[in-house]
Amino acid sequence: MTINTNSQLNSYLARIPKTDLHCHLIGTVRASTFAELAVRENLPLPDDAKRIFADINSLPPDPALYLNTRVPVPQGRSADEPEVSYSLFQASKWVVECLRSADDLTRITYEAFESAHLTSSTRHLELFFDAVSPQTAHLGYRGVTEAYADGIRMAERDFGMTGRMIAGIDRSQSGEHALSLVRQMVDNPNDYVVGIGLDNLETAGPPERFEAAYKLAGAAGLKRTAHSSEHAPVAVNTTTCLDVLGCDRIDHGYFVLEDDAVVERCREEQVAFTGVFTTSRRSWRPWRRDSIKAMLDAGLNVILASDDPGMFPTTLANEYQIASDQLGLGREKLRAMSMAGIEASWVSEEEKAAMRARFTAEFDALEREFFA
Repeated sequence: MTINTNSQLNSYLARIPKTDLHCHLIGTVRASTFAELAVRENLPLPDDAKRIFADINSLPPDPALYLNTRVPVPQGRSADEPEVSYSLFQASKWVVECLRSADDLTRITYEAFESAHLTSSTRHLELFFDAVSPQTAHLGYRGVTEAYADGIRMAERDFGMTGRMIAGIDRSQSGEHALSLVRQMVDNPNDYVVGIGLDNLETAGPPERFEAAYKLAGAAGLKRTAHSSEHAPVAVNTTTCLDVLGCDRIDHGYFVLEDDAVVERCREEQVAFTGVFTTSRRSWRPWRRDSIKAMLDAGLNVILASDDPGMFPTTLANEYQIASDQLGLGREKLRAMSMAGIEASWVSEEEKAAMRARFTAEFDALEREFFA
């Protein structure tokens, strides 16, 4: 069968095997799950829980920060912005306030994998989780991470997926706070918790603030990534993440385009960037797409991810569809991007070999089905 309709192409893109290496657990929570938990906890909300999710729209910061960037950053609002906007951070805070038990944490983890499996044929998922909240403090770090691990085990059993967890460091906190989190990880190892990431708005804290925490993580054999060159319109943060923090990959990275030397270095080293077209800043979505296209045109190793799919909303399959429809990427490039995700993932070499074999077989079968 030869693809000759949009629906057939969409089916192909949805079914190709994928890795998702940049996905925040709280951002995967379904609107229906949030609505149910909010009622259970009698959480006072300004609107219906599902309406809040539909109206998530993080407003841009001071536009003066983004004058004269190489890929122009929109300065105004977009046509699809809701009358009342809720920021991604506010929505996430409300979700966290509803999560109380180990069963809650296991549930949202399992549902994250289930959604990725059903919507996007995701075969491997790496989820960022936040520091232990006051609402789950009674579980302790060990109890919280074990609850997440239970969700992954259930998903592995039911969907044939693999998964890992990444501890998110809030860059608005101090370097000592980050160091204490990594010490907690080292003292309470979990087979599913394999690395750390630097989250929150990049303008809230420079990467060098967290050097000690990242060095300890590296010494303990933990993998390292960081949100970089996403909100700060500079490339130097990415070189700091690579050289000072020892990052194995970079989340986002769009503003590396501001420095040709950094672009050349990242191309030569094939640094893995996890890129996402869809963001809660609706006015920035065209800029994201133009930036990722420029990164790909420059030969950078961009691997598509979903970020906060429950709240944007999007799916990893949708991100691949944008790459196909709006960036014009062909199936050979999308296949190569999918396979690159295996190499950038944080699993063992044995697991990578098994994943390569599985992906190759699935891609070959889809090629025969759609293109023979």
